[in-house]
Amino acid sequence: MSFMPRFQTQAELEAHQLAGLKWTVAHAYAGSEFYRSRLDQAGVKPEDIESLDDLRRLPFTTADDLRAGYPFPLLSVPLARVVRLHASSGTTGKRKVLTYTAKDIEDWRHMFARCYEMAGLTVEDRVQIAVGYGVWTAGVGFQLGCETFGALAVPVGPGNLDMQCQFLVDFQSTVLCCTSSMALLMSEEVHRRGIADRIALKKIIYGSERTSDAMRRRIIENFGGRVELFDIPGLTELYGPGTGLECSAHQGIHYWADYYILEILNPSTLEPVPPGELGEMVVTTLCKEAAPLIRYRTRDLTRLIPEPCSCGCILPRHDRILGRSDDMIIFRAVNIYPGQIDHVLSQSQGIGSEYQIILTRGDDGRDYMTIRVERAEDAPPENDAQTAQAIAQRIKTEIMVSAKVELVPYGELPRTDRKSKRVFDHRFEAEE
Repeated sequence: MSFMPRFQTQAELEAHQLAGLKWTVAHAYAGSEFYRSRLDQAGVKPEDIESLDDLRRLPFTTADDLRAGYPFPLLSVPLARVVRLHASSGTTGKRKVLTYTAKDIEDWRHMFARCYEMAGLTVEDRVQIAVGYGVWTAGVGFQLGCETFGALAVPVGPGNLDMQCQFLVDFQSTVLCCTSSMALLMSEEVHRRGIADRIALKKIIYGSERTSDAMRRRIIENFGGRVELFDIPGLTELYGPGTGLECSAHQGIHYWADYYILEILNPSTLEPVPPGELGEMVVTTLCKEAAPLIRYRTRDLTRLIPEPCSCGCILPRHDRILGRSDDMIIFRAVNIYPGQIDHVLSQSQGIGSEYQIILTRGDDGRDYMTIRVERAEDAPPENDAQTAQAIAQRIKTEIMVSAKVELVPYGELPRTDRKSKRVFDHRFEAEE
């Protein structure tokens, strides 16, 4: 059974999207007081949607709208039709809660099964799921998709490296699903224990955070060069993980445009950016019942890849997530995204994949940036000064800021089985 869409042409996909857009606007207008008010304020009625160009007439939705509507924001069906809810971590206030009807769950499981199909799995694969369970969308999403696809699910959850390694050996798991930080942690543990030749791991499906090329290379090396990595996007508001996947060509992430429309907009002007340029992902769902999204600002930064993919899939692509628009650092009047520093480090020699960006304010009132980065495992310490100077010069040239670069021994920076924290801004602590 294939979970891929049957569209043969771009015109067929666009016709499907237009029908879905008309349905979503009508459904949200009829079922949600919030959306009805917003659409009325924008002067748009459901019958006004006649083409995909009319998408730009619709109002935006934000995370603040979800928090303001707690505990059941954007609800567009009677609560009796809701069969499940999931929530975000809530690290910046009230959790973002999203509700699901039975059809929403069915659509999500189909999308996620498509991910496993795109990654080249078969029903013979054994999928070790090392992400969080509970109200988060990750664990249940990976498991739901795996069981729908027909592979064997091994639901371990995050952490517990002894158990993870034991299961890799005993169950001969062929696929690992986790965050990229957990993938690095596991790869280092497998390498340290010398068990790479005793496991059958072939693929890693990872997501939840921005991942550098250097980290990807390190993970592959630690697993003996025998694993293939697939980046999976995941957003609680948009079902959860499973709404797209990096294909075997590794030239970007195919997103499921038959389930949602993706716009890439300038986060300041909210106008479309030219194809290939960096912007914020804005999504509109096409068949989501309980909590539809209309032009929802994800804050995730990426770019569209307009060229056809060599894998032959007709579904469009975006680049890997490069950061968040609200993660921007203002340093000495220069706007910097951590992904820019990540990019410089990924192109540098003699260092590992782990780093920290530390921002402080001196007694002179000026801001200072220190970048702590791990030395490569096989790099001699006597090269530290030269390596640090080369990195600092590249940052000065490419990002137009001055930073102090410190090399630390390999393995000194903390590892985690969840998301790595890389930016530490201490500039305002003295003012609090």
